[in-house]
Amino acid sequence: MKITFLGGGNMAAALIGGMLKQGFKAAELQVVELSAEGRARLEAGFGVRVVASIDDASLDCDVLVLAVKPQQLRDAVAPMAGRLASQVVVSIAAGLRLADIGRWLGGYDGLVRAMPNTPALIGAGITGLFANAAVSAAGREAADKVLSAVGSTVWVADEAQIDSVTAVSGSGPAYVFHFIECLQAAGESMGFDGATARKLAIDTVLGAARLAAASDESPAVLRERVTSKGGTTAAALASFAADGFPAVVERAVRAAEARGRELGDQLGRD
Repeated sequence: MKITFLGGGNMAAALIGGMLKQGFKAAELQVVELSAEGRARLEAGFGVRVVASIDDASLDCDVLVLAVKPQQLRDAVAPMAGRLASQVVVSIAAGLRLADIGRWLGGYDGLVRAMPNTPALIGAGITGLFANAAVSAAGREAADKVLSAVGSTVWVADEAQIDSVTAVSGSGPAYVFHFIECLQAAGESMGFDGATARKLAIDTVLGAARLAAASDESPAVLRERVTSKGGTTAAALASFAADGFPAVVERAVRAAEARGRELGDQLGRD
């Protein structure tokens, strides 16, 4: 399977690195990257073909991954309009809808929309995917193979759910980082030095996430098992509840979802 990346930034590099670890050959991968520095880095780091602009060889692929910034995508794909045949086009550009991308590609409909997240950089990502009706089962499988090289994948039945995926898992690492940041700050306020507070916070989140992932029980049950009646954990959770923590989280996620839809409206305008 031949894969071409339009854009060679961090997420493209993570995908390429993951695919090479999964057994893809460098000769199967190529990148279109405007930056000379970026081209040199990709060539040196991965040994893949890298070019400055779209050419016939770069379009000779089975999967075309659109990995440029959403604001740049329309201009970036313009040279491809009318030149695609049967490639599966996978967009990882946040907010942009398949109808708009397909229009910019001259009416092309073999499209998949994907939302990975930054833990993909260490092979621990989660990606939500949606394919339009024109994409075959084989095409879906090819798209899944690319994204699963850097973590797990989930498919959604409605493209609008990709905005929800973006809000939950695409932006989700930032929520977790913020929680770690706050937990560390609380530790420092209690007298721990920064390094100790950081280790306590990060290792607690990491261990809890691993335990949740390894368990068949729900996070609610796991939480209850840590919470003794009248104990320290119960006191902390009561404080969370009094401050409306669950509602705070839901409002934040819904705000991210709404912003994703707004971006889709703005960036998709002609």
